[in-house]
Amino acid sequence: STMSWRSSFRCSKFRHVFGKPSTKEHSYDGVPITRSVHDNHYCSANPCFIAVVTECAGGGSFLVLPIHHTGRVDPQHPRVCGHSGRVLDVKWNPFDDHCIASCSEDCTVKIWDIPVCGVQQNLTKARKTLIGHSRRVGLIEWHPTAENLLLSSAYDYKVRQLIGQYPVRVVLMPVYNRYPSDTLLLSVSFNSDGSRLAVTSKDRRVRVLDPRTGKILQVSSSKSHRASKVLYIGGLKMLLSTGSSPWNHRQIVLWDPDDLSEPLYEEDLDGSAGVLFPFYDPDTHMLYLAGKGDGNIRYYELSAEKPYISFLTEYRSLLPQKGLGVMPKRGLDVSACEIFRFYRLIAIKDLVEPLSMIVPRKESGIFQEDLFPVTAGNQAAMTAQEWLSGINRGPVLMSLKPGTQVANPYPETPAEKGLVRQLSSLRFQRGPAAGAVTGTDLDFMEEVNAEYLA
Repeated sequence: STMSWRSSFRCSKFRHVFGKPSTKEHSYDGVPITRSVHDNHYCSANPCFIAVVTECAGGGSFLVLPIHHTGRVDPQHPRVCGHSGRVLDVKWNPFDDHCIASCSEDCTVKIWDIPVCGVQQNLTKARKTLIGHSRRVGLIEWHPTAENLLLSSAYDYKVRQLIGQYPVRVVLMPVYNRYPSDTLLLSVSFNSDGSRLAVTSKDRRVRVLDPRTGKILQVSSSKSHRASKVLYIGGLKMLLSTGSSPWNHRQIVLWDPDDLSEPLYEEDLDGSAGVLFPFYDPDTHMLYLAGKGDGNIRYYELSAEKPYISFLTEYRSLLPQKGLGVMPKRGLDVSACEIFRFYRLIAIKDLVEPLSMIVPRKESGIFQEDLFPVTAGNQAAMTAQEWLSGINRGPVLMSLKPGTQVANPYPETPAEKGLVRQLSSLRFQRGPAAGAVTGTDLDFMEEVNAEYLA
């Protein structure tokens, strides 16, 4: 069966994907990238803005630029500079392109409102400062489907959920008080509906937790693989970790999240030292591995069947990346068949370089349905309170085809709920498991939306 899968893979539509770096005038030039040594991304992007953690004397700051503000960046460009210690990472709110979270060595997490016109003068006042860690906060991650829900992890062995837009409540994950030595977290990843959290810690094991209670559900053995980064592989019921083998080779391992006793698959890559940052795109089943401190990005296609993973090719550059941001799917240029976009932080050049992953197609300019299925959009599926009460919901999907609407399966207001009852015959989409929306369904949904908006 391996052979037949391999040969079917050979006609994969992604075998000719290539990386297209932006020219200097379409990059962000003159950005003093942070010299912090953590293995974080230091960059976050959305269709409106790009945020980059910068080096500055005293305190911590990051730069927010309108996404089209490419070319030379004014050295005096205003910063977001309210932290009193180094900024360790920044992450845009997935459901609000003008809201960003930052975490810092000053033991706080801050939530910032970015004006529509961008940062015109130094921004020092955050909407919210979340105190509650006693040591520097190294990781932040927004919940993938509930609004205003942020996970943060500090070097004081506590993971906290930071909740709500204004009345922020802090929910402590109790597990971390019982296992203080293992819990210096190196990476965290939610599954696609946010009901599970995978983490790697200082003891280099992979753990799967219930993020509401902090209960550890699975833990890997530390014998053959020392994990540094972990990622849920949405839609394929797998976890991926990158790390090192006992012989200090860089390694990728695939796991069944319900059983971490033995890996499903492991592969040694090379003897380089830098961390491998993994990125997964559930729409194309493509995995990207970017080496920190080198200029290479390998990419693969994943499958639920053995051998699970197939190497496509490698993007190579002589300019090493320190971190990378990723544009959400809704910000890609679908007319150019752009299926993924990185923002590579090239510290030695003070440069942030967009890198587009392109599928070559003969007839460009027309929407390629097969490359762009409906995808997680910028609408939350539920409130933070609903999630805390035990509700799990997959992402609200959107179409990337210009002018196309997909109905939201989770109505918000009573009026909408009433409308949905009248339309109960319509098959709403609930995440990737649902069947594809047909053209007639879409026309019907557009009529419904038009009527409702009218």
